[in-house]
Amino acid sequence: MKKIIFLLAISFALVSCKKDTKENGKLNIVTTTTMITDLVKNIGEDYINIQGLMGSGVDPHLYKASEGDVSKLVNADIIFYSGLHLEGKLVDVLEKMEHMNKTTIALADALDKNTLIGSEYFASNYDPHVWFNIHYFKQFAEKVATVLSEKNPENAAKFLENKNAYLTKLDALQKTIEATIATLPKEKRVLVTAHDAFNYFGKAYGFEVVGLQGISTATEAGVQDVQKLATFIIEKQIKAIFVESSVPKRTIEALQAAVNSKGHDVKIGGTLYSDALGNAGTVEGTYIGMFEYNVNTIVNALK
Repeated sequence: MKKIIFLLAISFALVSCKKDTKENGKLNIVTTTTMITDLVKNIGEDYINIQGLMGSGVDPHLYKASEGDVSKLVNADIIFYSGLHLEGKLVDVLEKMEHMNKTTIALADALDKNTLIGSEYFASNYDPHVWFNIHYFKQFAEKVATVLSEKNPENAAKFLENKNAYLTKLDALQKTIEATIATLPKEKRVLVTAHDAFNYFGKAYGFEVVGLQGISTATEAGVQDVQKLATFIIEKQIKAIFVESSVPKRTIEALQAAVNSKGHDVKIGGTLYSDALGNAGTVEGTYIGMFEYNVNTIVNALK
């Protein structure tokens, strides 16, 4: 029944949204996650109209399209999404948009799959949290600029200029976080979080990463998972564990209680932004600000 209602919603949107999609000469762009929205804004600036489906604190693993979302997608000139099955519950509608000859871009398709981290939990067979490797996010930027330029060639020079400026900022971010991480002894670089969103971060910067819920938040952590990780924390003498803004904190609080009950004091080191950025208008509401905030929070807590 839910599938039938969903298909009816798409049909209604198709019938009611036949207007010319280009407004004021600007491309209408729809994005999924907050990371992708921020990226496209930086490259498109005022030369595009952009609507992001997901907001701060939204878990893309569990996000389902509303009828309003379908209307936005139908009216889009370009749809940018992360891919690798991150937006798992949106796959059907994104595929329908592609079959309608919408320009639908999975940015992760631009990456060399041979360099990605494997995962048995996703249909793509890869860990989708690729934005925690800045090198990959730079490739996302290249792809966005290329697609915007192809669709709006009269502003191609501006898109190229914005992309180059943004890549320079990402280079600066890379140097900043490397300097911060260098202050944390290697033996203390063990990151325990609510779910396994930080594997690419760990691989890039030398952290052992353990997530209580695994790579996807679609499955809950069980009592045995909590007890097993509690033992690991005690053996490693880990000082802090972290909650995530897009994942309920109750599982990490249960883990903290399990560790403390065994006589080891572990604190919650802060909230990390994993699958979504912070609130719009804040430093953490940007990809660069989020990344720097996360690194500072991790390093300060684990010291």
